[in-house]
Amino acid sequence: MADDPGADARRTAPRRIYSGKGLSLDVDEVVEPGDVRATREVVRHTGSAAVLAVDAQDRVLLVRQYRYAVGEALWELPAGRIDPGETPEDGARRELEEEAGIRAERLERLAFFYTTPGFCDERMSVFRATELTEVPARPEKDERIERRWFAAHEVDAMVDAGEVREGKTLVALLKERLFRQTTR
Repeated sequence: MADDPGADARRTAPRRIYSGKGLSLDVDEVVEPGDVRATREVVRHTGSAAVLAVDAQDRVLLVRQYRYAVGEALWELPAGRIDPGETPEDGARRELEEEAGIRAERLERLAFFYTTPGFCDERMSVFRATELTEVPARPEKDERIERRWFAAHEVDAMVDAGEVREGKTLVALLKERLFRQTTR
């Protein structure tokens, strides 16, 4: 974008506070346009992929798992971090198989967005998966995942009732709802 107000921002004193396997935390002294000097705390993330799996009966697959950061179990799309060397498509396929025991013959990109750009650079790619086959699930040792198929009217009701509270899942389900409404 030619008129990008952040194009002239520069880090004057970058500092890495923490490095983990999927994210790092930087505390940077920056000079932004208009000579604004500030300290910015930024979570650096490897990127992630999520999958809206839709079966032959037009049901949607959601998984439910406990999320420590918010202290509750959430219904959400199968998703996870993109591993080094993976494309977003590769990561989406892997996560769908690992978490849900589903292999997708067909993937199409639904959305790309930054999850929380005020403090994090995580890039999220969301895919719609069809032509599905059951395979053995391979959850990580610390994952306790419940898997369930929902009819369109069920997920619509869950969204409307506030029972789906996780961002990537809301984006995908609302896009899917719009798709269904425009193809009727």
